[in-house]
Amino acid sequence: MDLNPIWLTLKLAVITTALLLVIGLPLAWWLSKGRSVFKVIAEAIITMPLVLPPSVLGFYLLLAFSPQHGVGKWLAQNFNIQFVFSFQGLVLASIIYSMPFMIGPIKSALQQLPASLSQASYSIGKTKWQTFIKVLLPNIKPSLLTAAVLTFAHTLGEFGVVLMIGGNIPNVTRVASIAVYDSVEQMDYHAANTYSLILFSITFILLVSVFVFNKYRLKSPLE
Repeated sequence: MDLNPIWLTLKLAVITTALLLVIGLPLAWWLSKGRSVFKVIAEAIITMPLVLPPSVLGFYLLLAFSPQHGVGKWLAQNFNIQFVFSFQGLVLASIIYSMPFMIGPIKSALQQLPASLSQASYSIGKTKWQTFIKVLLPNIKPSLLTAAVLTFAHTLGEFGVVLMIGGNIPNVTRVASIAVYDSVEQMDYHAANTYSLILFSITFILLVSVFVFNKYRLKSPLE
């Protein structure tokens, strides 16, 4: 059985999670500070992948980044970059589709921190960025881990979005979820079961690990 779809899926999940940590941390911090109409709209857009059918999101990404139209045409002509039917396209789609799984837990955790933590940091001369990195983030480690694991696990199971923008190119865009579909279409249920079992096992182990970690951290010394 070809294991390349598994390795490609893991690669995609690692890259997506790493990039979303870089993008999501400052964005979650910004969204957690106060309310405004612009922030409400931004949060709604970020949350849309949770309720929008993946095929719809993939379709609009396909249109937006097609080499024959709009942004995709401009990128192809000026920078020779093509997102459609490429691994880069899978990464872009995964970042957009998994963004709420990264930003949601982090934003909620930041909002639950007492304001006195930031105020105490400011009083000793720390900047907002230093306060965020050295004071706030260490206090939301369980939420950071949860966000990273949820993002990683969610990326493992993506199907509609990656199929629309990436297609089904062996060793390039054929991830495990697409391999499962292909195997079922070919009535190769053994391969489909193997791919599914690997994805199930990885996801299960990740989720159990994060639940155990969070429970251990929250456990009181008296228990």
